Amino acid sequence: MNKGFSVIIPARMQSARLANKMILDIHGLPLIIRTAKQALQSNTKQVVVATDNKQIEAICKEHKIDVIMTKEEHQTGTDRLAEAVKTLGYKDDEIIINVQGDEPLIPPQLINNLADFIIRQKTQVATIAHKIYHENEIFNPNIVKVVLNKNNHAMYFSRAPIPYHRDGFIEKLDFILPNGINFLRHIGIYAYSVEFLKNYSAMPHSLIEQVEKLEQLRVLYSGQNLSVLVSEIIPEGGIDTIEDLQRVRKGKI
Repeated sequence: MNKGFSVIIPARMQSARLANKMILDIHGLPLIIRTAKQALQSNTKQVVVATDNKQIEAICKEHKIDVIMTKEEHQTGTDRLAEAVKTLGYKDDEIIINVQGDEPLIPPQLINNLADFIIRQKTQVATIAHKIYHENEIFNPNIVKVVLNKNNHAMYFSRAPIPYHRDGFIEKLDFILPNGINFLRHIGIYAYSVEFLKNYSAMPHSLIEQVEKLEQLRVLYSGQNLSVLVSEIIPEGGIDTIEDLQRVRKGKI
């Protein structure tokens, strides 16, 4: 089992769909603290929250979670990580796992598996997906879908139902695709080499990244391979909406 990785959690206060969500209460703890404590259960060497918000910084310090302040103008969590790894002085060949701050139920084993996967693949950036088994998830724009090539590299990510089953969707919402093709849901957790992160901010932004609001499309637009681990572990969804918040609050931590 690979233990040579660190987790950085990007966290900002602004959220278009759920105000101040990083500090919302989840069973007695702020969301960002719940997520950090979950990540600490993995084999990581370190968990660091990277934020631009003094309140989040103070909360992390109160709960003894490592935290680093970053610039406000970062457009994506990956941009924020790029600054953090430079400030923290990580070496180019070290592995960083990006856990989203709104994933308090992310399975620690999933973090470990992704860290092992990027090492095995000898790649610079990797992420995770799993098969979709419920029809309503295919048309939910809050659930990102991904299509892979034969090498398990991402071809495209979208909030739309991809691949679109032209014949199957005409008569009914049949999510069983022909010839063994599956709908895959992207899980918003990433592994990077520090070298990749240091070069990320120099990659050109694309209109399609801005339209879909999916930062990983910048990697594909730049012609980079993004390896995808298809996992049997299906995590609980993160917290994007008030409905997600209610779902998590009703469950057990």
